[in-house]
Amino acid sequence: MSGNVSGASGAGGAGVAEDGVPQGEVSQGGGPEDGAGVDLGRVRQLWHLLEPLHAVLYYAPEAFEEAAALGYGAEERWPSYFPYRAAPLGAVGGGRVASAFYSFSPRMVDEHIDSAWRTASPEQVLAARERAVDRAYRAILGDRVASPELAEAAALARRAAEAANTEGRQLAASNAELRWPEAPHLQLWHAATILREHRGDGHLAALLVADLDPVESLVSFAAIGAASVERFESRGWSPEEWAAARGRLTARGLVDEDGIATDAGRELRRQVEHHTDRLAAAPWRSLGPDAVTRLADLLGEFWVAVLSSGLLPSETTLGIGKV
Repeated sequence: MSGNVSGASGAGGAGVAEDGVPQGEVSQGGGPEDGAGVDLGRVRQLWHLLEPLHAVLYYAPEAFEEAAALGYGAEERWPSYFPYRAAPLGAVGGGRVASAFYSFSPRMVDEHIDSAWRTASPEQVLAARERAVDRAYRAILGDRVASPELAEAAALARRAAEAANTEGRQLAASNAELRWPEAPHLQLWHAATILREHRGDGHLAALLVADLDPVESLVSFAAIGAASVERFESRGWSPEEWAAARGRLTARGLVDEDGIATDAGRELRRQVEHHTDRLAAAPWRSLGPDAVTRLADLLGEFWVAVLSSGLLPSETTLGIGKV
C-alpha cells in the first residue's frame, strides 16, 4: 500500500454505478472459506470507498502547509508522506519504516526518515496531520462535516475499525492505539486509516506467501497493467534493481521477456488480491451485512466529493479499478 488512490473507478470487475459509487464485485469462490460469511466484493468496495478519504492527507494543500510549518519540505509530497504515515510507529528508523511500507526502496525511506524526527517529533507530526485532515475535510465537504449522514458513517466505520484484529499488523496496531478524535469527520478519517492499514498489512502477508519481495511485488503488479512502470518508479528502485526483479520473475515463469505477465503471473496476482480481501474481511463481518450496506451507501457522497476535488492523481500504484 502506498497511500495513493485512483480517481477513476471502483472495484475491479465491478464497475461504477451512475451515481459514481463503486459497486462490489462478485466474490470469487464465495462462502465461509473465503470471507467467512462476508462477500469479498463488498470488502473490496469498502476499501475503494474509504481509501480516498484517507489519502487526502498526502495531497491536500492544507497537509503541505501543516508539514511546512513543522519544517518539512513541501515541494513534493514525499517529505511529508513518510513522517505523516510513519508517526504512529514512533521515532523509528528507516529499517522499521521500510519493513512496514514494504514497496519503497530502503534508500528512499532512509532519505526521508533519517532526518524526519530531528525536524519534528512523532507527537508533533500526529497533531499536525489531525489539523491537516480537519482543514482539508472542511474545505472539501463544507457544511457536510456536520451532517447527520457523516456522523452515522463515522460511527459505523469506527465500529469496524475497533473490531479490526491487529495481531501481526504493525501499521494497523500503531494507528489503533492512538486516541480517537472527538469530531465525527475526524473519527471517519481515523477509522478509514486504521482499516486501510489493516488491509495493507494483510496485503503484505499475501505478498510474502506469494514469495514476492518488495520490488518483485511492483514488477508483477505493473506486469498485469495495474499502473505504468513510470508510476511505479516513484518507489525509488533503480533501473538495475527493477531489471533484476523482472529477471527473477521471468525465471519463475511469471512475466515474459517484455515484462508482461504470463497466465501464471496473472493467476498469482489474482490470488494475492483474493487473499488480501479475505484477510481484510473480519472488521466488515463484525458489522453484519445490513450495516455494511448502509455504510457503503453513506460513504458514496463523501467519496464523490473527494474525487471531485481534483486533489488525487488519476493513476496510482494501488491498482484500484485495474484489479
